[in-house]
Amino acid sequence: MKFRIYYEDTDAAGIVYHANYIKFCERARSEVFFNSDLEPFGKDGYFVVSEIHAKFKKPATLGDMIEVRSKAVQIKKVSVVINQQIYKVGNLKSECEPELLFEADVTVAFMNEKGMAKMSEQMLEFISSRLHG
Repeated sequence: MKFRIYYEDTDAAGIVYHANYIKFCERARSEVFFNSDLEPFGKDGYFVVSEIHAKFKKPATLGDMIEVRSKAVQIKKVSVVINQQIYKVGNLKSECEPELLFEADVTVAFMNEKGMAKMSEQMLEFISSRLHG
């Protein structure tokens, strides 16, 4: 998922506020579902973030084009660990070679009203096919 950094994403110096990297990752995970017929929530349950390990490498700045890449690195029946990387892929004037800015391993758990729940075979297959490799 690619998008531009706007003023609302930055601090007074034009540098992306650290919490926004987490938001960008959330948007990318959501888009995987929004671009399909499968919803990340429903009668069977929903996903919640249970753990994040993040590494900030370089700042994104006002006007940069970034790309969020997501890949499932561990799939269990009740949770998924998704490695998400944010790359700078351009600025106001041109595209550039991808430069890694941020990386996180995000664990999402599948829940229902009773707590942790097994994902359906359809959900597991979807995650394997859309977020693997």
